[in-house]
Amino acid sequence: MNTVTIEGQLRSDLGKKATRQLRSEEKVPCVIYGGADSISFSAPIAVLKPLVYTSRFQLAEIKLDGKVYKCVVKDLQFDKVTDELAHIDFMELVDDKKVIVSIPVKLVGQSVGVKAGGRLVVKMKTVKVKSLPKDLVEHLEVSVENLELNENIRVEDIEAPNMEIMNSARIPVASVVMTRQLRQEEAAEGKKK
Repeated sequence: MNTVTIEGQLRSDLGKKATRQLRSEEKVPCVIYGGADSISFSAPIAVLKPLVYTSRFQLAEIKLDGKVYKCVVKDLQFDKVTDELAHIDFMELVDDKKVIVSIPVKLVGQSVGVKAGGRLVVKMKTVKVKSLPKDLVEHLEVSVENLELNENIRVEDIEAPNMEIMNSARIPVASVVMTRQLRQEEAAEGKKK
């Protein structure tokens, strides 16, 4: 799994004035939760960009004063006016403690319904899972090869070894729908008969 290394500095001043000062230096205030105690730190915005501006599920290896923390991004906050990154919450990965994260769904294969003229519609790009840190994966693969016209693949069809999927089992992940052209062709054939 891809890991982004972040070198940060511990924060002692936690007020608004200190936070404004950090942001003026192009640093982002961050917090690590989930471990023995909460840790406040800051990191340069340039170092955080590969972790924030991506659709991939990645781990963060945060280095603070000689200690290394394995984490995942839990929450992001952006400035309402400038849309710049304002704050990040990280969840520390503890070996024997389950975490809830959103993992991307990767559709693989060419659908039978698409080959017949249908169009593949992606309805869910991520699923929420509960798992031990050692069982986390970069993405969950779902084969769409047997997907016929007007059929769905649902959350219950996703194979997630050693993970509990938190989404409702009946929610569609992807479906193959008829295109307008295919409907017109079927209607024209129906009139010929």
